[in-house]
Amino acid sequence: MFKNILFFFFCGLSVFSITGQQGSTTVKYDTAPIEVKKITDGDLQEYRNDPKFDYEITTFEIGWLQDFKTWLGNLLQRFFEWLFGVEEAAGMLSIFFRLIPYILLALLIFVLIRFFLNVNSRALIYSTANDALVSLSEEEHIIKNENIQQLIQKALADKNYRLAIRYYYLHILKLMSDKEIIKWEMQKTNDDYLNEINNSELKRPFTKITHLYDYIWYGNFDIDESKYRMAETTFSQLQKTLQNG
Repeated sequence: MFKNILFFFFCGLSVFSITGQQGSTTVKYDTAPIEVKKITDGDLQEYRNDPKFDYEITTFEIGWLQDFKTWLGNLLQRFFEWLFGVEEAAGMLSIFFRLIPYILLALLIFVLIRFFLNVNSRALIYSTANDALVSLSEEEHIIKNENIQQLIQKALADKNYRLAIRYYYLHILKLMSDKEIIKWEMQKTNDDYLNEINNSELKRPFTKITHLYDYIWYGNFDIDESKYRMAETTFSQLQKTLQNG
């Protein structure tokens, strides 16, 4: 009996509490005037200048060199993947494949530079306006048919010491060719002749006169009589070695 009385007592309190809450609820409306915000170009300029808000997609035109490197890289990667029996390279092998086009390109540039440095530049330096220059065809004619010693003396008489060095070098080449130390050919370079010399006693002085010759003749460096006499000493010593050998 006492429990029933407590139950009805608490139910009554709940009803009165809900009724009080409902009676005290009110709705308030905002009657303040609405202020319209206007956005001008000046307000947006700060955001236009900020790269964080630049959403434009910029496309870059890929050049033929990049296309070639990409094509070559993909080709080599497929080849090495086939060679090593893997479907897709990963790790260090993948990095190596990506570097291959650049390695090959560097090797190609190195080979081209090496080739052009070794190419006999006499044809590039030759000019028909300069009577002191000797063309490639004349060089062959001089070595095979002319008395080079007389040409040296004539150049010295004309005080053309640079041309005298030229003839002296051809004279050394002729002596070595006659003794079969080298095989003279018009298209060969001085480096080719150096590689053909096996005797170190001849190779050292020939290397020295080759440097002198390249510096004086191909470097278009004019020399006077005193400088010629200094260079002549080295040429003369090698000439005596060849004649006495």
